[in-house]
Amino acid sequence: MDSLTIVAPMTPAGVSAVAALRVSGSRVRDVAKLLFGERAAASLVARKASLGTARDPQTGKVIDSLLYLFFEGPNSYTGEDVLELYPHGNPLIVRELLQTIRGIEGVRLAEPGEFTRRAFLNGKMDLTQAESVADVIHSANRAELENAHRLLSGALSKKVATLAAQVKDISARLELDVDFAEEEADPDFAGWQEKFENIRRSIRTVLDSFHNKASLGRLPLAVLYGAPNAGKSSLVNALLGEDRVLVSNVPGTTRDFVEVRLFLDGGEIRLVDTAGIAERATDELDALSMKKSKEILEEADLKILVVDCLDERRETRDERKADFIVYSKSDLTGALDGGFGADMTLAENALRVSSKTGEGLDELKRSMNETLFKKVENSEDFWITSEREKACLEEALAGIDRALDLLRNNPAVELLAFEMQIVRRALQSITGEISSEDILQSIFAGFCIGK
Repeated sequence: MDSLTIVAPMTPAGVSAVAALRVSGSRVRDVAKLLFGERAAASLVARKASLGTARDPQTGKVIDSLLYLFFEGPNSYTGEDVLELYPHGNPLIVRELLQTIRGIEGVRLAEPGEFTRRAFLNGKMDLTQAESVADVIHSANRAELENAHRLLSGALSKKVATLAAQVKDISARLELDVDFAEEEADPDFAGWQEKFENIRRSIRTVLDSFHNKASLGRLPLAVLYGAPNAGKSSLVNALLGEDRVLVSNVPGTTRDFVEVRLFLDGGEIRLVDTAGIAERATDELDALSMKKSKEILEEADLKILVVDCLDERRETRDERKADFIVYSKSDLTGALDGGFGADMTLAENALRVSSKTGEGLDELKRSMNETLFKKVENSEDFWITSEREKACLEEALAGIDRALDLLRNNPAVELLAFEMQIVRRALQSITGEISSEDILQSIFAGFCIGK
C-alpha cells in the first residue's frame, strides 16, 4: 500500500440531488484547508457534519456550498483519516472538486476497490468481509442482501477462525511429535480420527453452501401466457401500477414478448408478457409470435396461465404446465352466460383477478414472491459466493482427506504434520491471514471506484 492520499466519487456519474466524494490518507487535513480555509481545517471534529463553502484555491470562486464529514483514523472505514464531501449532484461540481483535490501534491484518484483494500490492509476487516462489501452493493434480492450482511458482520470469518484454531492446535501437537520423534515412543493417535472427521464435516458444510455469483445475479423470470385477449397485458400494467404495455380489445395486439421489471417484497424479477397462444395461427407472423412465446415459457421460473373468466372454453385448456392460473376480468363476472361465477370453487393454484378494480393483485404478488424467493429457515445460515473462498475450502478439504487416509493406513507423524499445515494455510487464506499481492489485485479490481 502506497502512502498517497486517494480521492474518488462514491456515487455514480450523472445528475442527482446530492453526490458524495471520499478522501482517505495523510493529506486529508490539507484537503480541508484548501477547500474551506485554515480555520475550518483546524476545527475539524470527528463524526460531526459541517456546512462549508468550497472555493477554487486559484481564483477564489465558489465551487459549491456543501456538507462534509471528518473521520479520524483509525476510527474510519479505511483506518486512515477520511473526509467525505456531499456537494450538489451536478457533474460539473463533482468534476471541479475532484480536479481541485487532485491538484494537491500527494493526492491521486483512487483505483477500483482501493478504499476497501486499505480497510483490509489496516485491519478494519478481513478478506471475507471485504469481498462481502461487493455483495452488499450488487445483491439482486432481499435474501442475497441479508446473506451479504451476515458475511460482512463476520459469520464466515468466525467459523473459519474456529476451524483454523482447531487445525493449528493439531498441527502444533504433530510438529512437537516430529521434533521428539527419535526420543519417544510412537505417538498415540487415539481420538484423532474423530477430530479430523469433525473438521472435515465443518469444511464440507461451508463448501456445500456455495452459490455461484452468476446464478445469484440472474433475476427470476415469471412468464404470463394464455389465449389472445385473455388480459395478459392489462395484468402486467396493473401489477406495475402504470401503462407500460399496449392494451387493446383486438386479439393479437401483442406480437412479441414484452419484458419488464417488477419489484416484489423479496426482490426484483423479470416479468414477461407473451403473445397469445391460440389453437391455430392466423398467419405466418402469428405462428412466429406463438413460437417465441413457447420458447420464453420454457425458460420461466414461474409460469402463470392467464384465462379470461368469460371464456366458455377455459376448462378445455391444457393447464398442466402452469404454476398459477389467473382468471382475469373478474369484475365482469356474470356479465355473460357461462361467466366464471364468484361462487365457483377455485383450484389451489388459481386466483381470481381484476386488472381494473385491483381484486386479487396483492394475493398474486404474494404468491409470486413466495414461489420465487424461498425463505431461509435459519437466519443464522449463510452461503458463500466467492470462487476464491471455494477454491481455498476445496484445498483444505483435500488436505484433511489425505490426512484421514494417512491416519488409517500409514500414520507417519511427519506426513500428517505436513498435510495439516496445508489445511491450516488454506483456511488462513480465506480470511486473508495469508495472502499475496496477485490475489488482492484480483479481488479488488472488480470493485467500483469509490468503494
